[in-house]
Amino acid sequence: MGLYILKRIVQLVPVLIGITILTFAMTHLVPGDPVAIMLGTQASGDDVERIRQQLGLDKPLHIQYFDFLWNALQGDLGTSIRSRQPVLSEIWLYLPSTLKLMTAAVVLATLVGVSVGIMAATATHKVVDFLSMGLVLVGISTPTFFSSLVLILIFSLRLDWLPVASGSGIKPLILPAVVLAAPAAAVLARITRSALLEELRKDYVRTAYAKGLHARTVMTAHVLKNALIPVITIIGLQFGGLMAGAVIVESVFARPGLGRFAVTSINARDLPQIQGIVLVAALIYVGVNLLVDVLYGFIDPRIKYR
Repeated sequence: MGLYILKRIVQLVPVLIGITILTFAMTHLVPGDPVAIMLGTQASGDDVERIRQQLGLDKPLHIQYFDFLWNALQGDLGTSIRSRQPVLSEIWLYLPSTLKLMTAAVVLATLVGVSVGIMAATATHKVVDFLSMGLVLVGISTPTFFSSLVLILIFSLRLDWLPVASGSGIKPLILPAVVLAAPAAAVLARITRSALLEELRKDYVRTAYAKGLHARTVMTAHVLKNALIPVITIIGLQFGGLMAGAVIVESVFARPGLGRFAVTSINARDLPQIQGIVLVAALIYVGVNLLVDVLYGFIDPRIKYR
């Protein structure tokens, strides 16, 4: 197991390097001078050039990239052009709020999605199946920004049950978590239903019923466990979608998280902040997928790590 994890970590290094190259290239292809944006229209050309030299933006692009990569390997993601603060310290300031939101969304999406998928699979071609799959289609098709506004209108402005903006406690977390979890729960419900139906057609299920086992015992002790592999895979893949959705959700609900911080950095053309945020998000995503790969062996003993 330890050798496998080490091997996977080594394999992730080229992926992360590729992400840094793409991010660095895209941020420098966006038109506009970040120094000119920072200093404003009243700044002279000499002031702009002086700040560019201080920030190292006058160097060739490949030199700038290798400087960024070397510093990142030492835990230094650079200094913000806008705030003149270390990028890593600013990311650590906003990251806990986003992780709290994503954790709540993952738990909610898993509970709702797997439960709906089980209900649909055990009532195939019945009213429950059609209703649940209809709700799944609505959850997948509804844009996040639209569902955010609808929930704010109903539960915050009309009913006054939950706050609109962020704050301390559980209540400000409910609406953003529900909005972020809805598309992921819909996808999980469909995958769970398909995986369970595939398992229910196998010979070992018929053998279990022939032995007189109760339907609930067959579902919980055998079928559900064997159907968890694709479900866990989707949970890991959905984590990237949740990070992307956090950008919209945190902006709508005014949560001081990494997604909203990314929008502010992009608007300000703060290259070090953008590169640092993307790198941290990539590390989280590949870390979650590595955890998913490790969980396979605990769920299904037949999977051997090499």
